[in-house]
Amino acid sequence: MRRRTLLGGAGVASLAGLGAMAYRAAPSFWKQFSEELGRPILDPPERPNPRAWPDRGLFAAWIGHATVLLKVDGFTILTDPVFSDRVGLNLGPVTLGLKRLVSAPVRLRELPDLDLVLLSHAHMDHLDIPTLRALESKRTTVITAPKTSDLFRGERYRRLEELRWDDRLRVGPATIRAFRVNHWGARMRSDTYRGYNGYTIEAGAYRILFGGDTAACSLFREVRQSKPYQLAIMPVGAYNPWIHYHCTPEQALAMANDAGGEFILPVHHQTFHLSREPISEPLERLYTATGRHTHRVAVERIGQTFRV
Repeated sequence: MRRRTLLGGAGVASLAGLGAMAYRAAPSFWKQFSEELGRPILDPPERPNPRAWPDRGLFAAWIGHATVLLKVDGFTILTDPVFSDRVGLNLGPVTLGLKRLVSAPVRLRELPDLDLVLLSHAHMDHLDIPTLRALESKRTTVITAPKTSDLFRGERYRRLEELRWDDRLRVGPATIRAFRVNHWGARMRSDTYRGYNGYTIEAGAYRILFGGDTAACSLFREVRQSKPYQLAIMPVGAYNPWIHYHCTPEQALAMANDAGGEFILPVHHQTFHLSREPISEPLERLYTATGRHTHRVAVERIGQTFRV
């Protein structure tokens, strides 16, 4: 699997060894890598202003890929934070990996103080070490999947917890539950022991679902309860040809419905060139799947803000 090799890592120590292995595994990656060297990163279509959000209500801004900034009655959460221009193997000042199509709509220094960072799994487009180092703070708690905390400097945060499926943890006013999705957690080719999670968030009157990264499954039915999730953050891209590891927009909508999601915030598209479907296709298919209920799509552009 070419994407598993490239985004999961290569397991070699030297740049020369990495290059030789990666070229044998996926020469098309090197073609894309060389083409991206001269391609500019576009400005985001919108720029949120999270510091101006009030401390009442639910706010969500899509930062790009699976990164969403949430504020729930003043409590701030960041999912799978990736602010780097490239994601991949960090070799000193060089990152060997994929280049952003659109830059992050806020700079790291423009973020409000974070109460919680949620990490779904160790893939390099979800767990970005340079970003996590920049976010280090004794104010911030990090929740991550099992056997992934060795990848970053967790001691520099206020608290670090690995949650297994069905584990719950209270952080401030929020209760976080980890649940199983249909994916895999290895970062390198050999570390298949690493875990992977989706999460539910309950804080006051608000309930949020973060699907992380997943292929189609019936597992979202298990987190459905009597009260709906006002917001379901669901991946909708990178399904062609990776359909066994990523869901289509139609499948993402079906799983959000299984869980009882009201509004859907589609992620995992428009940010990196990970697959073969056209960049606009995931959102177009999601709108088509919603039929007469297109208002359920919470955001469509990087940088856009949704409010309940």
